Amino acid sequence: MKRKIWAATILVVIVLLAGLIFAGNYFYDQGIKRGTEVKLHSEPEGVNDLASDEDRALLKEANDWYAGQDKNTITMKSYDNLKLKAQFIKNKENPDHQAVILVHGFRNTGDDMGKYAKFYYDRGFDILLPDARGHGQSEGDYIGYGWHERLDMKDWITYLIQQHDAEEIILQGNSMGAATVLMTSGETLPDQVKGIVADSSYSTVKDELAHQLKSIYGLPAFPLLDVTSVIAKIRAGYTLQEASAVDQVRKNTKPLLLIHGDKDDLVPTDMADILYKAAGGDKELWIVEDAGHTKAYDNRTTEYEGKLSDFLDRALD
Repeated sequence: MKRKIWAATILVVIVLLAGLIFAGNYFYDQGIKRGTEVKLHSEPEGVNDLASDEDRALLKEANDWYAGQDKNTITMKSYDNLKLKAQFIKNKENPDHQAVILVHGFRNTGDDMGKYAKFYYDRGFDILLPDARGHGQSEGDYIGYGWHERLDMKDWITYLIQQHDAEEIILQGNSMGAATVLMTSGETLPDQVKGIVADSSYSTVKDELAHQLKSIYGLPAFPLLDVTSVIAKIRAGYTLQEASAVDQVRKNTKPLLLIHGDKDDLVPTDMADILYKAAGGDKELWIVEDAGHTKAYDNRTTEYEGKLSDFLDRALD
């Protein structure tokens, strides 16, 4: 009788482990593997449609300007031998040798950051818009959520310094791109990096995926994300626990502007408070009323550009 109970118990354990491994691979494919179409938690209708007529006109002008620019495609070899691509717009009048790297979000491309390009170009900046690994024209079969991308950012910074004599560099990112620039902030960066702008960043990859897991599937983080983390380590070379913008931003020494909408259901607004409290260096947090995920610029274009201008005046002083 005891032998049968033990056999049944072992069978149940094997079935549970097999189920967890299957589920972990499924969630890896949904959230980390390149090219998978995944439905993210959506925000209430109307949250992202609050712009004034003036702001709509400015945003349209910015998008039209970007669409009409001649862009050079830049290729770079990453530290792990991937071909990474970026679009580059050379400013014909750049006496101060300034450059900005605009970093896109999850399952987007560099072009999705194009709406910010005119603002920086008008201030004399060269513009670099990379496609992150696993996105767009860049190679890579997984998404690093900013963790491996932080090392790619260091290489893009070096490219701007060596190839375009950049003396003042700003990093700006949205969502996953915001987490990327914050994770970059914890690395040893050259003096040419003068400031960092992070719009709608998550605090840690594990906490963000836990939020999505609960919002979309109604499931708890444990043990699914722990299993997924092990699978991510095997298949992509990093764990969900180590990919932390909070840990990295504690080491930051650069001027920092954090932006977050107070109606952001995709990346909870509380994460901005966590990041702000943890951050080192000169820092500012702007919580934008009635803005959803990465929609502060769309909803408050004039005010947003004013915030950026004030930040640049301080960071580049």
